[in-house]
Amino acid sequence: MIPRISEIDATQQLYLQFIERLKADGFEGDLSPDYANRVVLATDNSIYQMLPQGVLYPKTLADLVRIAKLSDQPEYTEVVLSPRGGGTGTNGQSLTDGLLVDVSRHMNQVLEINADERWVRVQGGVVKDQLNAALKPYGFFFAPELSTSNRATVGGMINTDASGQGSCMYGKTRDHVLELKSVFLDGTIWESAPITADELDTIKQRNDRVGEAHRVVDEIFTTKKEQIEAKFPKLNRCLTGYDLAHIYDDNGQFNLNSVLCGAEGSLAFIAEAKLNVLPIPKYAALVNVKYDSFETSLRDATTLMEYAPTSIETVDSKVLNLAMGDIIWDTVADYFPTSEGEPEISGINLVEYTGDDEAELRAKVEKLTTHLTEVAGDTGKSFGHSVVYGAAEISKVWAMRKKAVGLLGNAKGQKRPIPFVEDTAVPPENLADFIMEFRAVLDERDLAYGMFGHVDAGVLHVRPAMDMKDEVQEPLIREVTDQVVALTQKYKGLLWGEHGKGVRSEYAPEFFGELYADIQRIKGCFDPRNQLNPGKIATPAIDGAELLKIDAVPTRGQYDRQIDPNTFQYYDAAMYCNGNGACYNYDPNDAMCPSWKATRERVHSPKGRASLIREWTRLMSTQGVDLVAESAKVKSESFIRSLPRKLKNTLSKRRGEYDFNHEVYDAMKGCLACKSCVGQCPIKVNVPDFRSRFLESYHGRYLRPLKDYMVGSLELMIPYLAKFPAPYNWAMRNGTMQELFHKYMGMVDSPSICTHSLKQGMEQRGVDFATMDQVSRMSAAQREKAVIIVQDAFTSYFETKLVLDLIDLLNSLGFYVLVAPFKPNGKPLHVHGFMDQFERIAKQNRAMLNELADTGIDLIGIDPSMTLTYRQEYSYGNSDTQPPVKLIQEWLASNLTMLENVAGILPDGEYKLMAHCTEKTSAAPSIKNWQAIFSALGQKLDVVSTGCCGMSGTYGHEADNYDTSRKIYEMSWADVVNNPENKGKLVATGYSCRSQVKRQDDQQLPHPVQVLLDVVQRVS
Repeated sequence: MIPRISEIDATQQLYLQFIERLKADGFEGDLSPDYANRVVLATDNSIYQMLPQGVLYPKTLADLVRIAKLSDQPEYTEVVLSPRGGGTGTNGQSLTDGLLVDVSRHMNQVLEINADERWVRVQGGVVKDQLNAALKPYGFFFAPELSTSNRATVGGMINTDASGQGSCMYGKTRDHVLELKSVFLDGTIWESAPITADELDTIKQRNDRVGEAHRVVDEIFTTKKEQIEAKFPKLNRCLTGYDLAHIYDDNGQFNLNSVLCGAEGSLAFIAEAKLNVLPIPKYAALVNVKYDSFETSLRDATTLMEYAPTSIETVDSKVLNLAMGDIIWDTVADYFPTSEGEPEISGINLVEYTGDDEAELRAKVEKLTTHLTEVAGDTGKSFGHSVVYGAAEISKVWAMRKKAVGLLGNAKGQKRPIPFVEDTAVPPENLADFIMEFRAVLDERDLAYGMFGHVDAGVLHVRPAMDMKDEVQEPLIREVTDQVVALTQKYKGLLWGEHGKGVRSEYAPEFFGELYADIQRIKGCFDPRNQLNPGKIATPAIDGAELLKIDAVPTRGQYDRQIDPNTFQYYDAAMYCNGNGACYNYDPNDAMCPSWKATRERVHSPKGRASLIREWTRLMSTQGVDLVAESAKVKSESFIRSLPRKLKNTLSKRRGEYDFNHEVYDAMKGCLACKSCVGQCPIKVNVPDFRSRFLESYHGRYLRPLKDYMVGSLELMIPYLAKFPAPYNWAMRNGTMQELFHKYMGMVDSPSICTHSLKQGMEQRGVDFATMDQVSRMSAAQREKAVIIVQDAFTSYFETKLVLDLIDLLNSLGFYVLVAPFKPNGKPLHVHGFMDQFERIAKQNRAMLNELADTGIDLIGIDPSMTLTYRQEYSYGNSDTQPPVKLIQEWLASNLTMLENVAGILPDGEYKLMAHCTEKTSAAPSIKNWQAIFSALGQKLDVVSTGCCGMSGTYGHEADNYDTSRKIYEMSWADVVNNPENKGKLVATGYSCRSQVKRQDDQQLPHPVQVLLDVVQRVS
C-alpha cells in the first residue's frame, strides 16, 4: 500500500561536494540539493524537462562571486551552472542538468531611483511589475511590456533581451540597459557601460578575462564589419545575444552590454543593472478593431500602421474565445460589443495610442476611427470597432491579452498548444504572406493552433496543439521546426523574435553563418570550459562542446507517458500545468497563491505542487502502483486494520528514512486551499483537488496528525458542542488548555461558539426551517418572495449574529425567509483528504438541497468559500445534479427591483469591500453584484485590491501555519485595515477574513449585509 519512494535520481557526488564547499566558504544564501526543489525547477514554460543537480539561491553579490570562484577551481571545472530568474522561458533557456543559480528569491531589490536623471538601479531578481510599481510614484516606467510582466525578472529580461508590446516605439530590453554589474567565472566583478576609445584601449591591456573579452569582441567587430552588416537582419527584433551589430553605439562608444544582453546567462552572472526609465504617458487610448477573419486582421495591420500608433497587437478567434470563457472576460466584455447582423469575430487588432498631449492623442484616434468607419464592411477591412480611454481601463484589455497567452494551454483533451516555433520575426510587410504559409505547414498535419502577437514588429506567436505523450506526434517538433526555419529565411526573418534561443540554439550556426566561429570565440573568452549554460547560443571551440538539439533534450511528454493512464486522469488537475508561471505573480494585492508569496519557495506554488504530483505519480507508476486502486483501498479499509502499517511507517519517518512522499507532503500541507489557482491559473491547475487526493493516499500509509481529525470532524461535532457551549469556550480561553491544545493538537486560538443559538434567534423572529412540510404550507405570495438560507458551520455557530442579521435584512426588504436544516458541507474533510467521508457527506447534503431546490425556491449561502464548494468540490468527478446554491449577492442582484423600492428613503453611505479570495477568483462577476446591490440601496461601494488574508478556513489556526498566516496578512490586508481613512468603511465577505482581522488587529469588520441592515434600520 503506497510504497516508499527512495529510489530517486540522486545528486551527483561532485555537485554535493561543490555545495558543501560553498557552505564552508561562507555562502549566505540557500543551498537546495533536495529532490523536491530540483523537480520543481526541472521545467519552465517550454516542452522540455531537465533535472538539475541542485539549486543555489545567492543572497548577495558576494555569494555570486563565491559560486564563480569555486567553479574556477581545478577540481570543479566540470561543474555546470545556469542562471535562472522567473523561469518563464519558452525555449528551455534556464534548464540544466547542472546547478541552477536562482537570484529571484533574495536578490530582488530596487536599489536606487534617480528621478532627475531618469534611471534606476536594481538587482537581477526584481520582477518587472514590481519595478514599475516602485517607479510609478515618480511618474516613470521601465519598458518594454511583456505578457509575463508580473513574474518575469529584470535579470531574465536582460538575459533574453526581452521585448513585447510597444517594441517599435520602446525597443528591446537592451535599448534601456545603461550599465550592468556582472560576475565573470573567475570571480571578477565587472561593471560594463558604453566606453570611449581611450577607455577601451586601457581595458584591453588587462591580463585577465575582462581584458581578453574586450580585445576579442573589438577585433571581431573591426575585422568583420561587412559580414556583420550583411548577416544581421534589419528588424525591430534583430538577433538577440552576442549582438555584434551593436558593439559600437550611435555615439561611437564601445558597449559590451550588446554582447551580454540576450546571452541567456552563457557568459556571466548578471547581478545588478542600471536601467533607463521613461515618463509614463499622461494619456492613452486603445482602439479595438474587429475582423471576420484572422488573415484580414493581419493584412489590414499594415494600413493601420500608417496612422502612427504606439503599438498594434493582434489576437485570433481561438485565443479570443478562450479569453471569453475565462473570468478575465468579465472585465473587458463591454469593449467588444456585438450587434445583430454582425459577423462572428475571428480576429482583432488592438491599436494603442499614448502621449502627453490629450488633444493631439484624440486627434490621432479620431483620424483612425474615421478611416475605420469609412471602410467598415469593405472586403479585407474591419466590420466594427470600439475605443477605450484611460490607462486604468486600457490595462484591463492588456491584462486579457496577456492572460490569453496562457489560456492557449487550457484547450480540452490531450492535445495542448505548445511553444516551440512561437516567436518568429519577419519584416512586417511580409507577415501576412509568411503566416499563410506557416498555417499551411500546420494544416497539412492537421494541427490546431492559436495565434497572437505584435503585428507592428512582424512577430507572431503560434502554438500548435500536440500530445507530447504520444510518441507518434513527438517527431512533428523536428518536422515543423525545420520547415518554419526555412520559411523565416525565405521571408528574410528569424526563428527567434523575442523569446530567446535556448534549446533551439542548434539553428544558430545556420543563421550566423561564417560569423558563428567568431561567436564561439566570444563564448570561449568568457567561459573557456563551457560551464555556463552550455549548449545555448554558442559553445567554445573545444572538444565535446556541442549545441543542444531540439529532439535530443528530454521533454515533459516523455516523462508523462511513464504515468499510468488511469492515474494521469485521476490527477489531471495537476497534469496539464505548462509552466507559464502565472502563479509566481509578485503582486501582494493579487489573490494568486499566498503561500508562494509568503515563503518565496517555488515548491509552495501551484506550478511547484503540480510538478511534484507529476513526478510522484510517475515514480509510483514505475513501481507498478495503481493510485486509483489504492484510493479505493484507502476508502474501504478500516482504521484499525491500517493502524499497524501506519505506526510502522510513521516510526520509520521519525527515524529519518528517506521517502519522496514526505517532500510532496510538505509542499501540499503548506497550501491554503484558497482556490485562487483554480480561477486565476490560465490552465486551471486545481491544487486543492489533487492535494486532497494526495493526502488521502499519503495517510493510507502514515498516521495523521490529531489536528486533521479535529478539523475534519468540526462540522460533525459543532451541533453537539453548541448545545452546551460554555465548556468548549472555557477550554479555548484557558491558558493551560491553550498550551495543551497547541502542543498536542497543533491548533491555536480557536474561535468561541456563540452562546445565543441560531434556533433561538429564528424563533424570536418567527422564522422556520425549510422542511418539505413547511414549504407545502406556504402561500403563493410567500413562495414568490421566498428564499432559503443554506447554513454553514462557521457562520451558524461562530458568527450566529450574521445569519440573524441577514434574516432581518431580507425580511425588511420584503422577502420571506426560510433556513435550511444544518447539514455538514464537508469542505474541511475535503481540504484534509478525508475523501471517503467527504463523498458520503456531500451525497447526503446534495440530496437535501436538491429536494429543496425542486420546490422552485432559491437557495443562498452566506460564506463564499463554503457556498462555492457546491459548484466546485461537489461537482468534480460527479455526474449527479449539483445543488444550485447561489452566493448572497448573486441572488440579491437578480432582485434589485425590490431593493430599489426602499432606496429613496435611505441615507447615503460610502463603503469599501474586501472580498474573499475564492469569491474573487472563482465567482468574479459576483463582486460587481455587490456594487449593484449597494447602488440600488443608494450606497457607494468600492472594491479594495487585496491579496489573501492568510486565514483560509482553519489554515491560520493550525500551529505550523501561524507565522506564514500572519505574514500573508501583513503583506496586503494589514495596511488596508489599519489605514485611518478606511475606519468605519470596510466590509468583508469571508468568515475566515473577518476572523483573521479580529485575531491579528483586534478589529471587527462587518459583512456587507450587516452594514446594509444598519442603513435600513436607521430609517425604520
